[in-house]
Amino acid sequence: MFSRGSSSDPSLPKPPSPPSALSGPTPSNGRASPFGPATSLGTSVIGTDLAILGEKITIISQNKLQIDGDVRGDVTGKQVVIGEEGSVVGTVCAEQIEVRGGVRGAIKAHSVTLHPTSVVEGDIFHQTLSISEGAQFDGRVRRAKDAAEITPNLDVSSYPSPAQTVSG
Repeated sequence: MFSRGSSSDPSLPKPPSPPSALSGPTPSNGRASPFGPATSLGTSVIGTDLAILGEKITIISQNKLQIDGDVRGDVTGKQVVIGEEGSVVGTVCAEQIEVRGGVRGAIKAHSVTLHPTSVVEGDIFHQTLSISEGAQFDGRVRRAKDAAEITPNLDVSSYPSPAQTVSG
């Protein structure tokens, strides 16, 4: 039933060519490698049922990161939102940070917003800062003189790999 016509007939649609065995699987976002640069604009979520704990942990997001769980480590991203049930014990650095939950550690961002439900214990380095009525904040605030000191480092390759941090 599908064999009508010549296979060389240009008016018939051609089936997609099978992927090469050497190229490996292609993720749904169209990148050839899961370790390549981020190409899609999406939101990564650390859910309420997730806790990330450890020594010298750094979470890096190229886009938006929503934290609703618990993180004990540093968080770096383009935009970081800490939800009402979320908490971070460590440094949070991003272009834009919104805190609705808790942070114990430094916050470094061009734009920082503390919502009424936020609890922050640590210093805030910023270009613009908004603290809503009801927000709890214990620390120092300093407006950055140089934007470079609060610009997040989103280049994963500039961080040491786990093999480099293990001493033998």
